[in-house]
Amino acid sequence: QVQLVESGGGLVQAGGSLRLSCAASGRTFSTLRGGWFRQAPGKERQFVAAISFRGILFYEDSVKGRFTISRDNAKNTQYLQMNSLKPEDTAVYYCAAGSVRFLDYNTPTSYNYWGQGTQVTVSS
Repeated sequence: QVQLVESGGGLVQAGGSLRLSCAASGRTFSTLRGGWFRQAPGKERQFVAAISFRGILFYEDSVKGRFTISRDNAKNTQYLQMNSLKPEDTAVYYCAAGSVRFLDYNTPTSYNYWGQGTQVTVSS
C-alpha cells in the first residue's frame, strides 16, 4: 500500500510562487507513475502534470512554462514547483501515483494512490 502526504499549499499573490511536496511511503516513487491534479469548487478534477514510468514529463497546456514536476528519489518525494501563479490556478491540488502501466497519464482513473489534497489560493 502506498501512502502520499502533501504539503506546501497556501495563499499567494498573483505572480508569486509555491512549491508543493508529496512524500511517499510503502513503495519507491521511481517505480510509479507520478502526477499532480487539481480541483476547483464546482469543477471536475483536472490534470496538471505527470512523470511517466520512463521519466517523461507531461503538462497541461495552461501550466506549461510556469509549473515544473520533479522527483527526489533519495527522499522518495515528488514536487510541483509553481511560478507566475494566476488566480485561475486556485484549487485543491492532489498528488497521485499509479502502479499500472500503459494507462493514460492525464486521466485520474490511471492513478490508484492519492494524497489528501492541499489548498492553493492565488489572490489578484
